[in-house]
Amino acid sequence: MLTQKGDKKAQLVTTAVAVVLLVAIAFFAGLFAGNGGAGVNAKVDITQPQNIDFTPVWKVWNLLDDKYVAATTTSVVDSEDRVWGMIQGLTNSLEDPYTVFLPPEDAELFEADISGNFEGVGMEIGIRDNILTVIAPLKGTPAYNAGIKSGDKILRIDEAETSSLTVDKAVKIIRGERGTEVVFTIFREGVDEPLTISVIRDVIEIPTINIEPEDGAGLRDDGVYVIELYNFSAISQNLFRQALRPFIISDSDKLIIDLRGNPGGFLGASVDMASWFLPTGKVIVSESFGEGVKANVHRSRGYDIFNENLKLAILINGGSASASEILAGALREHGIATLVGNNTFGKGSIQELVSVTDETSLKVTIARWLTPNGNSISDGGLAPDIEIDFDEESFENGVDTQLEAAADYLKSL
Repeated sequence: MLTQKGDKKAQLVTTAVAVVLLVAIAFFAGLFAGNGGAGVNAKVDITQPQNIDFTPVWKVWNLLDDKYVAATTTSVVDSEDRVWGMIQGLTNSLEDPYTVFLPPEDAELFEADISGNFEGVGMEIGIRDNILTVIAPLKGTPAYNAGIKSGDKILRIDEAETSSLTVDKAVKIIRGERGTEVVFTIFREGVDEPLTISVIRDVIEIPTINIEPEDGAGLRDDGVYVIELYNFSAISQNLFRQALRPFIISDSDKLIIDLRGNPGGFLGASVDMASWFLPTGKVIVSESFGEGVKANVHRSRGYDIFNENLKLAILINGGSASASEILAGALREHGIATLVGNNTFGKGSIQELVSVTDETSLKVTIARWLTPNGNSISDGGLAPDIEIDFDEESFENGVDTQLEAAADYLKSL
């Protein structure tokens, strides 16, 4: 038996779960909605900072007014656009790809995204080594079906060079009306020449979890049970609880949680999932707000239904980010799970969305995520305990080398 208490098992098996479909949450891992309403956040000091000389700023402003002539007669930049440009320059000086000023059009687009209404290609992107990089294409989406892979470096989107693009600007270009085409120029490790991949945009419906044997999940013939988790959306924690039911009923003691290509999502979902494996009060993740500020510690809710007979492996790769890294890091550092695969992405920061004016917002990094042992997820991500590469040729022949390595490890225990 794997469960510690019979009543816990019964509750897990019989509880009905109401499912609400949300489709866009995985794209906003680490986002915290600020307290500011319309206009400037009341908690923000808007007086001029002391000991900062703004003379060069106003000198350049006046020089432009006096001397600048547009290169074309169609080039029109009003004073408001120049203000937005100044603020964008200020945020860019931090060299943090997740701290971004959103002028009116971008702010409106972002609000539409986090409400779950968007059309596009279905992939999470980020900045790695100063290059726009695919964190993960979401399974079944146009990007996934077109062959885009985790770790792909995006050199161009249509004709736009990506070297100077922020993540938000890139998303703005990638998004578009259903049925239209967007072309990516990709650099892929191990491929000599850049790849050109055409993707047809569609309405994005993000899958959450898979335990279907016909899709390579669920209970395998060798007694290993596989749960594939694609994101940490608002409904994922309830779906994960449902997925644990057939695992417990199967009487298998070997579980693989596949987090490869999972870009993350809600922090609360990762805390809830980790709580099925940890006693009450165990640290899952801490939010570090910098020196002199008390960290916000998230602890296990203590569902803790499994005993020492459980053998657990978690599959990770470069597409495992954010909440995926929180779950994997917590269960590894508490001695519950072994990590198999490749290094994770390293998205371990938290952003707050703050209103600047009625029509503009600032998405600003406010904290770092630390594992139970105090390791920063952003410092290179998580390294696997058992490192093994995904072999494309073997997969085309029906063998997932990373999955089989995890299964072999569990069967050896």
